[in-house]
Amino acid sequence: MDESWSVDILGDPFRALTLPLEPDDEGARVATLVAYEPEASPGARSGPSSPTRAVLYIHGFSDYFFHAELAEALSARGWAFFALDLHNYGRSLLPGQTPGFALSLEEYDPDIEAALAALRARLAARAGTGIDPEVVLMAHSTGGLTATLWAARNPGRIAALVLNSPWLDTQGSTLLRTAAQGLLETLSRRRPKARLRLPALGFYFRSISDTLDGEWRIDPVWRPETGFPIRAGWLAAVLAGHRALARGVTVDVPVLVLCSTASVIGATWNESMLESDIILDVVPMVRRAAELGHDVTIRRLPGALHDVFLSRPEVRGAAVRAAAGWMDARVPVGYRTPGRPLPG
Repeated sequence: MDESWSVDILGDPFRALTLPLEPDDEGARVATLVAYEPEASPGARSGPSSPTRAVLYIHGFSDYFFHAELAEALSARGWAFFALDLHNYGRSLLPGQTPGFALSLEEYDPDIEAALAALRARLAARAGTGIDPEVVLMAHSTGGLTATLWAARNPGRIAALVLNSPWLDTQGSTLLRTAAQGLLETLSRRRPKARLRLPALGFYFRSISDTLDGEWRIDPVWRPETGFPIRAGWLAAVLAGHRALARGVTVDVPVLVLCSTASVIGATWNESMLESDIILDVVPMVRRAAELGHDVTIRRLPGALHDVFLSRPEVRGAAVRAAAGWMDARVPVGYRTPGRPLPG
């Protein structure tokens, strides 16, 4: 096995690999690939060491991978599980970098390409022979927007796309969107890292953190209570992604969208925020999602949070079953993505 892999911060049996990227104006950049490898641990159950189907999970804004329960569940269904911390996020956030910053969502293309190459190499090394797995890209929120645009630009590269409450449309009225874009275009050119003064309430952190009303142990540096500061250049990049979707893109593989049945967005805390999406409005989300391709399935889950896999146990269990069942049906063992060359 590659010696550059090491035990991840989540502990055994998670492993991590640093992926070097081209530097930018802030210096060196890296992404980090995380692998869940229970069969590599002492006392683990016997089983295939290199499944022919793999999941690559991408987080959202002000986020990083910590979904150990999701990794365990999908691994138990026969999927090799990997997750990617993009550059300037989580495990990949280096001293002196602006957290979460990008001027274009296409800046994450090298992260995704490096992760796909590394996961294939990892599975081949574990098998001791050539292996070319079918990959399902699974992504959350802003990561879902990034993954959707990448998949549309790269037909035939993945077997399916699973979106966890993706940010596919700009919230608010058309007039507001137009005005905001006009202001941002000027500001993002002149001062791309200018911080936008937007409300920062911390309600979502309250709903997920085990220090408050949630269940999850969260690193407060990698996922601050009120999120990373919103920068002009980053928001302009997101709005450009939304405009691209509005013009129309086609994802050539099956798409599954998981989200809540309700959104509760407000300036005052109430208990319904523990069973709703309090970050995005799910109505424009599902409307835009339905236009992504020829095979789109939308599953709305009562009681789900913005990250459906962080919801209360019965809801996230339903989300995992929905995702795993759909993935098994669309990408069964032995499936081959149309247009992909045979290995070797």
